[in-house]
Amino acid sequence: MASRTTHPVLDTRSLNRATLARQLLLSRAELSARDAVEHLLGLQAQNVKPPYFQLHARLAGFRPAELAGLMESRQVVRMVTMRSTIHTHTAEDALTLRPLVQPARDREVNYFRKGLVGVDLGRLAKTARAFVEAEPRTMGEIREELLKQWPDADPQSLAVAARCRLPLVQVTPRGVWGRSGQVRLTTLDTWLGEAGAGRDAPTGSGVDEVVLRYLGAFGPASVKDMQTWAGLTRLREAFERLRPRLAVFQDENGVELFDLPDAPRPDADTPAPPRFLPEFDNLLLSHTDRTRVLAPEHKGRSWRGNQAFCTLLVDGFLAGLWKPDGSGLTVELFGTASKAQRDEIVAEGESLLAAMTEAGAEGGPGNPASVRFGSIHD
Repeated sequence: MASRTTHPVLDTRSLNRATLARQLLLSRAELSARDAVEHLLGLQAQNVKPPYFQLHARLAGFRPAELAGLMESRQVVRMVTMRSTIHTHTAEDALTLRPLVQPARDREVNYFRKGLVGVDLGRLAKTARAFVEAEPRTMGEIREELLKQWPDADPQSLAVAARCRLPLVQVTPRGVWGRSGQVRLTTLDTWLGEAGAGRDAPTGSGVDEVVLRYLGAFGPASVKDMQTWAGLTRLREAFERLRPRLAVFQDENGVELFDLPDAPRPDADTPAPPRFLPEFDNLLLSHTDRTRVLAPEHKGRSWRGNQAFCTLLVDGFLAGLWKPDGSGLTVELFGTASKAQRDEIVAEGESLLAAMTEAGAEGGPGNPASVRFGSIHD
């Protein structure tokens, strides 16, 4: 929404550098994996490996075993939260954020109402809860159990309703680096035990706290930006409550942006090193206007159909794609890059290979892991 009041203007590069600073992408942070997951309000986890690559791009000295250990000790969990997508959250944030987005999950069930004629959703939730709390179950097993009581319902609609109505966690070893298995689900409360005693949805100051944390990780941002990130509506009231505590800016189109007064807003000319991001990184998904990281001419280039590609940032903006191959990784640039930039890309790619892939672990003077430029579709 365009502002009716004149506020300081943040141009695209200024927004880019501010967002990269919040996202720990201007320089790698000296944080633990747990603290980083908390700061970022979760990591997109539609696939198993992206959370690990997200942390490699952001943390100094990160190794996959650190996040894997947090998953095995149940300090972090994988579950559906924002935008009806799977995220890796700290246990504490899972308990806060899942109730926050529950209204959106309830609305999602309505899209499948034609397949749920005659189904009592309260009874469905109670039946599914008892089933998955007895032991972790696959979605197929949940679907078959529900079909026993509603044989005329659409099987997929029954499964979606269970997923939406219940806070279901993907139990380990799913999501553990090098050990990932079939998706099996139980409730968040059961997985966390006493620490997971059910919480009500945040209201008032609870919502305000999430707004402040969102700005700390993704700001400066508009109301619609946060609504895009969360997959929610009607958050303006919280922003208005917080307005006296926030710094207010506007972008070059006059859209009002909110921020924490003491949050980092680096100079627009601050160097931004290349960063290799996995598919579905929240940097590219958490604002309505994504031009702060995605130039209009490159819109849509990180997707093909329902497939998302791994992305490369150069000078802070989306500049190409990448994928692992048998001997290293391939980088596809959208445009030209200077020799210095290409050298930086290669160095960053080699760092990724050394820390995150078998090719890198096996590399050495006689068998180096390679970074090559070409098409990822070859």
